[in-house]
Amino acid sequence: MRIGRKIVLCVAPILAAALVACDDDDNGPAGPGPGTSDFEWSGQVAQGLAIEIKGISGSISASLTSGSQVEVFATKEGQQSDPSTVTIEVVEHAGGVTICAVYPDVPGQPPNECAPGLEGNMSVQDNDVEVTFAVRVPAGVDFVGRTISGNVSAIGLQSDAFGYVVSGNVDLTTTEIAEGRTVSGSVDVTLGEANPGRDLEFATTSGSVTLRIPSDTNAEIRATVASGSLSSDFQLTETSPGIWEATLGSGGPTLSLSSVSGSVTLLSGS
Repeated sequence: MRIGRKIVLCVAPILAAALVACDDDDNGPAGPGPGTSDFEWSGQVAQGLAIEIKGISGSISASLTSGSQVEVFATKEGQQSDPSTVTIEVVEHAGGVTICAVYPDVPGQPPNECAPGLEGNMSVQDNDVEVTFAVRVPAGVDFVGRTISGNVSAIGLQSDAFGYVVSGNVDLTTTEIAEGRTVSGSVDVTLGEANPGRDLEFATTSGSVTLRIPSDTNAEIRATVASGSLSSDFQLTETSPGIWEATLGSGGPTLSLSSVSGSVTLLSGS
């Protein structure tokens, strides 16, 4: 199993496709929090930069904070493996901050390394520790969640949000742009930006895709459905078998929706 340059899940291999201060009135994410977590980090991340969370086993949830700092909590649980064998590493870089759940090195594989984006090396073998992250994100700070087995959710954000999973669901709601992909699971995304400014993909192999966009969105739409159904509030034209397209408003970047064995739904927001 790979994420970044190399990720190996020897217990249950899965082939992946295309893969801080908070005010008391903040609605923090469910899961770990102050006083109940095994790991806590808070710090300043400049607007336009990102807080990125990278895991292997365990869910990642994010919510909006009215504070100016990012706050991250994590809990570790293992049935047969010792949770202390998994460390949480923080890497600050030009694009923001990346926080990873780092498992013991796998014999014969390069050492595990926490690094931003698709860089780094994250491998696991015969270790059942799950790491659950909860993140509080200020307005204007982008959120990126990556995990192999688990859900990624970001609800009520006021910044760009991205979720990438192999086995699990992606659920994102933001006033800005968003992108979500999984292999086995569903994708449910609401974005508030009518002029996306870049191509965005919403895809799954086994599951459904639901995308909500503003009614005045300017973009190209491309929806691909293999064996499921298609539903759209916008008028789409079937340009080839299983592929439906449209130009919304004045056009622009492409919003791609696809599912191999599930439904695709495109909804109009306010």
